[in-house]
Amino acid sequence: MNNYQENDILLVMKKIREKYRYSTILLRELVRTDFKLRYEDSALGMLWSALKPLMLFTVMYVVFVHFLKMGNGIPHYPVSLLLGIVLWTFFAETTGMGMRAIVENGGLLRKIKIPKSVVVVSRAMSALINLGINLLVVLVFAVLSGVQFRWTALLLVPLVVELFIFALAVAFLLAALYVKFRDLAHIWEVIMQALFYATPIIYPLSMVINMSPLAAKALLFNPVAQVIQDARSAVTYAPTDTIWSLVNNPLIQIAPLLIAAAITTVSILYFRKASRRFTELV
Repeated sequence: MNNYQENDILLVMKKIREKYRYSTILLRELVRTDFKLRYEDSALGMLWSALKPLMLFTVMYVVFVHFLKMGNGIPHYPVSLLLGIVLWTFFAETTGMGMRAIVENGGLLRKIKIPKSVVVVSRAMSALINLGINLLVVLVFAVLSGVQFRWTALLLVPLVVELFIFALAVAFLLAALYVKFRDLAHIWEVIMQALFYATPIIYPLSMVINMSPLAAKALLFNPVAQVIQDARSAVTYAPTDTIWSLVNNPLIQIAPLLIAAAITTVSILYFRKASRRFTELV
């Protein structure tokens, strides 16, 4: 390799570093601004990020666990309930805020030439910070509830990464579609309500298995449901129905991962194509 080729390679590497350095700085500032604005006029500030899922958990625990006796006989079910609510809240927050990211930052995108994806990622990172705070609350609650952690609790990290990637992919798709179809916000709200009850969060999956094992397996094709059940199994180390325990076929076991990968691929490709006209439409 001659000196000219070496100089060309170094120049390309320098341009790549500069490009991603700019995006990284921009992302950091957007996340910081979004986090400040969210709790700016709130008396309790960031405490609300932990209080909201805890309040929802309290209501559901009283109604579904205390009165309706759901989860009877399931070890550490309150911990599983809180963990499910926290993970679902992250998915709902990431997709909901990500959907509006391009439209709400239309003025910024028209004035400054920046990567369109950064504004969507910033919303997901802000939601991820909230998730980190909430998971600390879950872990403290688990300790107080007598959960004895095993090495499997470490699996929570890759499961959160999986959920983050999937939620971000859905957010990219929604953000690109929302630029053209503003009714999508109302449609997505209805879809999220349906998905919430179609995901074993407030009810144990064993209830569905007793009624229809096939339906229980179908529910776990949802990547969010798969992550929630796997996370419950990893953290509480209690017998938990997961797609790995309900299905013997390896190809079907990885179906949620394949679905998530397919949605991620489609979302990224569509977002890249649609992003060329964002500044004209927002």
